Amino acid sequence: MSEFKRIPPEQALALRAQGAVVVDIRDPQAFAAGHITGAKHLDNHSVADFIRNADLDAPTLVVCYHGNSSQSAAAYLAGQGFSDVYSVDGGFELWRTTYPTETAQGAAE
Repeated sequence: MSEFKRIPPEQALALRAQGAVVVDIRDPQAFAAGHITGAKHLDNHSVADFIRNADLDAPTLVVCYHGNSSQSAAAYLAGQGFSDVYSVDGGFELWRTTYPTETAQGAAE
């Protein structure tokens, strides 16, 4: 079984620039208020479709509020066969203060 890695926002920014998939597991209202540009919103209802349609070998960054819940979600994705999964330390809150121009608003598509 593969495992996930914890990374700081700086490393997450570099991976995202290289095409990593960013998934945000916060609630829909928080996601709509602000999220990492290009992030996909995942919840209990959408995770099965996400997994079914995902490239399991693509780098995948998991973001929550502060970097705690994302560790459990990253471990779950690793257990589902994702081979390159990362939990972003500090979550969206640290990302937002570190990279304010790399955030977007609006509901998930």
